Amino acid sequence: MTSGQGAVPIKGPEDFAEVFRVPRETIHRLARYADLLAHWQKSTNLVAPSTLPQLWSRHFADSAQLLTLAQNPRLCLDLGPGAGFPGLVIAILQTGTPDFRMHLVESNRKKCAFLAEVARETKAPVEIHAMRIEALAESAHSLELDVVSARALAPLPRLFELASPFFGPSTRGLFLKGREAEAEIAQAREVWDFTARLHPSLTSTDSHILEVSGLHPREASGR
Repeated sequence: MTSGQGAVPIKGPEDFAEVFRVPRETIHRLARYADLLAHWQKSTNLVAPSTLPQLWSRHFADSAQLLTLAQNPRLCLDLGPGAGFPGLVIAILQTGTPDFRMHLVESNRKKCAFLAEVARETKAPVEIHAMRIEALAESAHSLELDVVSARALAPLPRLFELASPFFGPSTRGLFLKGREAEAEIAQAREVWDFTARLHPSLTSTDSHILEVSGLHPREASGR
């Protein structure tokens, strides 16, 4: 899979399988996810209805592209996944990988119920925390995370506030951001010290993947 050449057309499971080089069993799991999403969407607002026809590109591929930057993670945390993006998609792609675990923290109980059903049906290696991110942060020391991820959760300064308790010395953040990514980075640097790298999105010419390491409050610098 390559990026930086503009958005790659992914219209359905066949395109997804070719781009991400995943086995048929994984495509079956994602297809089951798609079926459940369509069913739950009738009674629970999980995603914008206008995005359903582009599910494999707009949601599945957009999420899956993070895995190429994650560098064989063992323990991950996805903040506010909503309908499961990007964390649940990554977990499905990693199903069967020894010692892999994805933690999902979501405060909406109906969305948690949906996530739990998809996880059961797809056998995805996830642990769901039905609580606010701030509540899970109180026990953040027990999670030695490789990757913290989020998609469309909050502007970067606020996102860093939520994510920072989960960052250890080797933790990296992978955050899906839109066209204002560079402006958000500049704003965040007023309060936070961090190393950042912007990667072009595979699915949208207006989007980016922000890779972050060494995150800590600016006032803590040098301590």
